[in-house]
Amino acid sequence: MFDSFPVLRRTGLAAVAIGAAGLLFAGCTTTSPKSSATASEQRQSLSSAADATLGKLYQASPQSKDLVARAKGVLVFPDVLSGSFIVGAEHGKGVLRVGGANAGYYSTTAGSIGFQAGAQSKAMVLLFMTDDALNKFRNSSGWTVGADATVAVVNIGANGRIDTNTAQQPIVGFVMNNGGLMAGVSLAGTKISKLDL
Repeated sequence: MFDSFPVLRRTGLAAVAIGAAGLLFAGCTTTSPKSSATASEQRQSLSSAADATLGKLYQASPQSKDLVARAKGVLVFPDVLSGSFIVGAEHGKGVLRVGGANAGYYSTTAGSIGFQAGAQSKAMVLLFMTDDALNKFRNSSGWTVGADATVAVVNIGANGRIDTNTAQQPIVGFVMNNGGLMAGVSLAGTKISKLDL
């Protein structure tokens, strides 16, 4: 009987640890009252958030406005939430604009390994600079950065200018957090799928 106490204690500690991890990850999900919103409300909310994200992008890099204007398609993910403990995940919803009009809604997911306790949020803007790049994206049933296409993430020089080599790539990406544009970010492995909204 006394020998069973250590086993029970270990089992109890494991159960508590699993329960705590469950609560941690539950707190990092993107499920919110917005999940019960109608499709029309979700579309309107995403469109407004995309406008705000592009406004912040133009403030952070005035030169980006010209790139956005020249793009054949602009995919905006206003709020990509990442939460991780050991194995993490990112998730967000976004809108594709073609010719200035909303042309489709998408979700993004990515995984990561490493210790980053807590939730972090960022915005992603992908610019399809050629018709070919845009058409391949729109005609795919699932699209992964690195496997289906390369995204050149923009770096801003000390003079505040966008690197001209990056700006000439078929797909150009911007990643921002509350501190502004993020440098040295890789989007490889990011999966993007069409949403029925």
